[in-house]
Amino acid sequence: MNIGLTGASGFIGARVAERANRAGHQVIAFSRTPEKPLPGCAETRLFDIEKLCDFEGCDAVIHLAGESVAGIWTEEKRRRIMESRKLGTRHVVNSLFAAARTPPVLVSGSAIGFYGDTGEAEADEDAQPGKGFLAEVCQAWEHEALRAREKGVRVALLRTALVLGRGGALKMMLPAFRSGLGGKLGSGKQWMAWIHVEDEAALALFAAENPAVEGPLNAAAPEPCRNADFTKALGRELHRPALLTVPAVILSSMLGDFSHELLDNRRIVPKRPVLYKFPYRFPSLDEALRDILKS
Repeated sequence: MNIGLTGASGFIGARVAERANRAGHQVIAFSRTPEKPLPGCAETRLFDIEKLCDFEGCDAVIHLAGESVAGIWTEEKRRRIMESRKLGTRHVVNSLFAAARTPPVLVSGSAIGFYGDTGEAEADEDAQPGKGFLAEVCQAWEHEALRAREKGVRVALLRTALVLGRGGALKMMLPAFRSGLGGKLGSGKQWMAWIHVEDEAALALFAAENPAVEGPLNAAAPEPCRNADFTKALGRELHRPALLTVPAVILSSMLGDFSHELLDNRRIVPKRPVLYKFPYRFPSLDEALRDILKS
């Protein structure tokens, strides 16, 4: 297929482009700087919310672009997070509608923030949306993507968990853990949902390639873990102690509302990827960390 890809220069998007090439697809990147070639992309076209994207010739669109949620959520940061997803996705769908031949499938990013704090209960794709800023963002984000169904476009929604790889959040954690200064966050009892970046990229392509796949997909490994267990596993793979604790009150005072993303429960399970028989390469945390850290 010819796959249109937004966010192709990002941590996840770059891996999607790489896997797509290995699978024999051609990737057309959409970027604010189309003059800069991107690895794994046959060409780069303009992504500008003031102008429609040129989706001509695309057999599928994978939309991953959006402002990072990491950091202190000032009013300006909140605005950028919401608008990059709500208005950015609206722009993508409007561009689909304007194409002479509408691409038949849209795989749109979303996040497990959709579910809010799940407590001890497992949440699959049938669970209701939760409360909080990211839950509101995800609902608005998905609402815009699902408009594409008006033109008969098959829409899959990737509700992404914490993505583990040699970039992203794990890259920021590693210096402290390698120095023996890693540890749990708060009580460490909070549930974490995670996914290896290779499985994340593979699931995005799986959704694009398979006509039966549509609607929400929890892009998470089958085995969520508690933060304390994640901490132990990472320390074990690095052969370093991970005995420290970052108190919840410190995280709250430093990060404000963003601290909820580190301290709330995210016990998310991928019911629909399992139902569709998606072949996880790294279903367990130990396997995932071992692969990422082996070099």
